[in-house]
Amino acid sequence: MTNDLARWQFATTSIYHFLFVPVTIGLAFLVALLQTAWYRNGRPEYRRVTRFFGTLLLINVAVGVVTGLVQEFEFGMNWSQYSRFVGDVFGAPLAMEGLAAFFLESTFLGLWLFGWDRLPKRVHLACIWMVAVGSMLSALFILAANSWMQHPVGYTMSKQGVPQLNNIWALFTNPTFLWGYVHVILASLVTGSLVMLAVSAWYLRKGREVSSFHRTASVAVLVLLPAILIQMFVGNKLGEIEAKYQPAKIAAAEAQWNNCQPCSFSVVQIGGGNNDQTPTQIIEIPHLLSILATGTWGGAVEGLNELQKQDQKQYGPGNYIPDVFIQYWSMRVMAYLGSLIALLALWGGWLLHRGTLDRSKWFLRCALWAVVTPFLMNTAGWLLTESGRQPWIVQGLMKTVNANSPSVTQTDIWISLIVFVLIYIALGAADVVLMLRYAKRGLDHEDITRGESGSESGAGAGGGAVPALTY
Repeated sequence: MTNDLARWQFATTSIYHFLFVPVTIGLAFLVALLQTAWYRNGRPEYRRVTRFFGTLLLINVAVGVVTGLVQEFEFGMNWSQYSRFVGDVFGAPLAMEGLAAFFLESTFLGLWLFGWDRLPKRVHLACIWMVAVGSMLSALFILAANSWMQHPVGYTMSKQGVPQLNNIWALFTNPTFLWGYVHVILASLVTGSLVMLAVSAWYLRKGREVSSFHRTASVAVLVLLPAILIQMFVGNKLGEIEAKYQPAKIAAAEAQWNNCQPCSFSVVQIGGGNNDQTPTQIIEIPHLLSILATGTWGGAVEGLNELQKQDQKQYGPGNYIPDVFIQYWSMRVMAYLGSLIALLALWGGWLLHRGTLDRSKWFLRCALWAVVTPFLMNTAGWLLTESGRQPWIVQGLMKTVNANSPSVTQTDIWISLIVFVLIYIALGAADVVLMLRYAKRGLDHEDITRGESGSESGAGAGGGAVPALTY
């Protein structure tokens, strides 16, 4: 029970933190694009929307950083056995994330925030690009560590039975990392684009600041369209990698209990789960599972029953099948919502080509509500990745049941879990209120004349992000 509570607590904090991470990465990149456009053409509208969405980025970063700090303490407090086991491997990428990526991101974010009236225009632009690079580097190092948990590489086992890193470059050439990292970056671009598109759509529907928000809606669509289409390809390749190194994860995602060749994909099923091996599958698509899992038309996929026998033979008695219900529906949430977003992006691209994007009421209405979809997709992706590894906390090396802290009691975890949930509800409410509040206030018109008179020696604009937080 203590182990399960510790898992619930870490899942709660991780999922909550991951709501903010893709927004930060995606919005930082989009804000950098907007400021680049302002730098090149000098139009004050681009500076105003840069400050506007920069304010939303700052709010998101402030809350996101706080939620991420908790996880660092959970490793040592709730998962001490795990921390001792992976410490020699995780030390390098986590140190790189803190010393290189996080400090890079936070330092240049501060320079960008306070440098509007103080830094040369070119240097100020470089600052926001360094923020975008830093956020992506932070994800790179964290995912390198996480991918090692999915597919351990570049290590040797010590005499004490603890893995020791002997090839750090293997972490960054790990196939699960390479495809997983691209997958997360694309998901972040999709998230940031849909946030920007939703805010822009709200203003366009209201008929406010149409010229400025038509530009931001156009930028959002132009980033969203290739990002979601490439994402669908990358997701398929990641499925092939996972089928090779974590076959139970893919078999559970289709509730495939027996071996098959070729293998079909069910659109939906009734029933299912670890205690139901014969669910009612509705609308089966022939060969699709073979394509997703092997990249071939008639590839074979091993079923969960066969994989269970193999794991018991290799690792000893135990249950090695992940939660089939979570795997099955997590995959479909990602796939179906991703398909809807792709259709929305194609629709937006077509309207942009016709020059009617700002006048399409139905598209703007759909774009406004579509902002919810990436958060559902990102959460489903986290569940698919982490729950699909169970019962392992490190694939093939350490089980989750052996990873928690023996000295921590159920009462300790219950208290901290309740406190975290209450604090996170408050932080989430504050984030939503602040985001909506500043999103609805519109653009700052005081800077138009000041922005037009800017020069290369200064930021080219007065005010900056600080007034945007106080006006």
